Amino acid sequence: NGDAANPACSGIEGVLEAYHHSLRRVQLYGPTNFAPIINHVARSAAEVLDGSQYFVLLIITDGVISDMAQTKEAIVNVRPL
Repeated sequence: NGDAANPACSGIEGVLEAYHHSLRRVQLYGPTNFAPIINHVARSAAEVLDGSQYFVLLIITDGVISDMAQTKEAIVNVRPL
């Protein structure tokens, strides 16, 4: 949603709004490292144990990923409890 202090979105409408907001504000440039954000979101999701929330990580890229091996590893390591 663009707010690093409170990145939550409310429902699908909130996710779509955050997506459209990011398209207008995000400027793509390198290096592009996805592993840190994947790991960050995974840690946040792991803290919610009661199933009251779900997490969506939308990655927008220009196609060049600088940390491909680490990104693949982060994706493989993210799993539901």
